[in-house]
Amino acid sequence: MKTILNIIWLVFSGFWMACAYVLAGLLLCITIIGIPFGIASFRIAGYALWPFGRIAVPRRDAGAASCVGNVLWLVLAGWWLALGHIVTGVLLCVTIIGIPLGIANFKLIPISLTPLGHDIVPTDRPFAGR
Repeated sequence: MKTILNIIWLVFSGFWMACAYVLAGLLLCITIIGIPFGIASFRIAGYALWPFGRIAVPRRDAGAASCVGNVLWLVLAGWWLALGHIVTGVLLCVTIIGIPLGIANFKLIPISLTPLGHDIVPTDRPFAGR
């Protein structure tokens, strides 16, 4: 079932959101300070491209640097990407078939706002990142 949902997701939302994350990552990698944010953006792009069957879990070793980085990320790119997830989630929830896809978009909002300090792992082993 998750493969079918991922294919439908890819067509209706995943490709465009992954392109937005890649674009944000490329823009952030222009400076040396932005490279960790760009890497996080590329990591989330893969998650946004194929989200069903994977989950974002918090890392135990994430410290104060992740918190400060998340604040910077929120200002630089996070709120734009979260807005994209909100808009596509609302549009997908208009149809009955799109409701699971809209819910998946809403589940991606927290990771789009604070990506640092999270690992993306398969749902069959959600404690692998901890």
